[in-house]
Amino acid sequence: MKKFFLLFLVTSLSFAQVDRVEPPFWWNDMEHSDVQIMFYGKNIAENQVSVSNGIIIKGIQKTENPNYVFVTIDTKNTTAQDLVFTFKNKNKSFTQNYSLKSRKENSKFRKSFDSSDMIYLLMPDRFANGNPNNDSHPSVIEKADRTKIDGRYGGDIDGMIKNLDYIKDLGATTLWPTPLCEDNDERGSYHTYGQSDVYKIDPRFGTNEDYVKLSNELHNRDMKLIMDYVTNHWSYNHWMMKDMPTYDWFHQFPGFKQTNFKTTTHSDTNASETDKNLATSGWFVKSMPDLNQKNPLVLNYLIQNAIWWIEYANLDGFRVDTYPYTDKESIALWTKAVTDEYPNFNIAAEAWLYSHAQISYWQKDSKIAAIQSYNSYCPTVMDFMLQTILEKGVLKEEKQNWNEGVTKFYDTFSNDFLYPNINNMFVFAENHDTQRINFVYPKFDDYKITMALIATIRGIPQLYYGSEIGMTGSKNVGDGDIRREFPGGWSDHKQNAFTKEGRTAEQEKYHAVTKKLFNWRKNKEVIHSGKTTHYIPENNVYVYFRYNEKESVMVIMNNSVEKQKMNINHFKESIKNNTSGKDVLTDKSFDLKNDIEIEGKSVLILELK
Repeated sequence: MKKFFLLFLVTSLSFAQVDRVEPPFWWNDMEHSDVQIMFYGKNIAENQVSVSNGIIIKGIQKTENPNYVFVTIDTKNTTAQDLVFTFKNKNKSFTQNYSLKSRKENSKFRKSFDSSDMIYLLMPDRFANGNPNNDSHPSVIEKADRTKIDGRYGGDIDGMIKNLDYIKDLGATTLWPTPLCEDNDERGSYHTYGQSDVYKIDPRFGTNEDYVKLSNELHNRDMKLIMDYVTNHWSYNHWMMKDMPTYDWFHQFPGFKQTNFKTTTHSDTNASETDKNLATSGWFVKSMPDLNQKNPLVLNYLIQNAIWWIEYANLDGFRVDTYPYTDKESIALWTKAVTDEYPNFNIAAEAWLYSHAQISYWQKDSKIAAIQSYNSYCPTVMDFMLQTILEKGVLKEEKQNWNEGVTKFYDTFSNDFLYPNINNMFVFAENHDTQRINFVYPKFDDYKITMALIATIRGIPQLYYGSEIGMTGSKNVGDGDIRREFPGGWSDHKQNAFTKEGRTAEQEKYHAVTKKLFNWRKNKEVIHSGKTTHYIPENNVYVYFRYNEKESVMVIMNNSVEKQKMNINHFKESIKNNTSGKDVLTDKSFDLKNDIEIEGKSVLILELK
């Protein structure tokens, strides 16, 4: 009898187990009111499910895996409350608590990032180590090892928080850290794009509560937080890979087959279906299984996860990794669901393509995509055309001809008509996946010209951490080399570049020009939303005006090594009745009645009076 009782007790305990509930909680008064809760546990689908407090269950979906059950409840017109789900099978039952929380005031209409912002991009593992005690953690495989170029170094959320004043002082208004959710890969996990749990911050960065603290600390400084979100793939060590909800939760060939990386097949009217399918269904690499967004359960899971993080961490925007690598109809549904929930929420798509038309295809209300009756609903795209020109060395082309030198800038901006919202463009010289701009251009003069361009053209400027002190690195050495430690971020560093006293004279030169440019830009509506008029370059000098009804800024960019004289009458239509211009960088005034001389390899940003 005793043996039977013990066996019954063990069976009951096993029966009662719920290992995961996702989303872990929800909110009342949400646009997404039909919340689909995933319950995971041994043979959980064998049970009947009910819920307390008169909440309506709108659907119960089971899959071929009995360890999952997806329960959809109607939370419309409900109050914040604690619910109890009951799982019953014959004479045995168990319960699971679930909370509906109150939303933050005016959460739906939160303000997001826009062209008035400057975004500071950093890789958390390589920026600053604020808490050495979490450098390694027993729950994840890879431990800290700063001797490896692609090892984990220990940077974390605490490190970011401790240096927010430095970032703000530089002129940044918005922080974009690369992904922070758990990445349990055996190696190279520091970049965190192969996530193993999308509801949990990686313990080597901190906790979910630490992430909320980062958001609060930014908001206390009138700054914003962008989450780097990945819709296309997870990690091979994601917990679902060990026990898939459905066989087609991930794309199977069966198993692994690499993408052909040809996302132009989305719009290519001549593309074969075979190539189209491989572009979006193939895996990036073996360690990153490709999510099947065509599966309604997967798509809804991603929608709810995105909304959950926005509401929970009070986020101000998303940057979405590898946006065109997903099924294009599904990613449009995901984007629309998020922006329906938060109408002012900005999402930036990483559409890494090499033509203006192809990039424009992915911006909301694109006339090019409309030809195929498609709308991504994604407000912002990244200007990879400009970044490519810079990375390929346009500023090294000191002689101008029809298609070399600063003519390339003129030509790229002449395609602005293709974009439905030209102010919603990420403009950047580099990021965590490209060559360091200070590697491409080792000379300070080229950096100054580059930053002047990024700070004054249309769009949303983004700066990559460390460039403002001259940090360099080469992808030829390895990705880890373009993601070096920020000097002063670790206790054993010999210098602290977070402080003026700790910077070398050369580092301070870079920092000073960056700080001056982006702090000036903060309050310049003419740059945030003004129009542009540019002039065909002559003698490798590019001139453009940013203007609105109130003011005008003239930018003169001399990429020639020789001093150049500008015939001021050539620009009379843009100068109009203004008689002088004051340079933002030097405070020097110029008489616009006379021709302007500009030194070789230099830039003038003239506020016209």
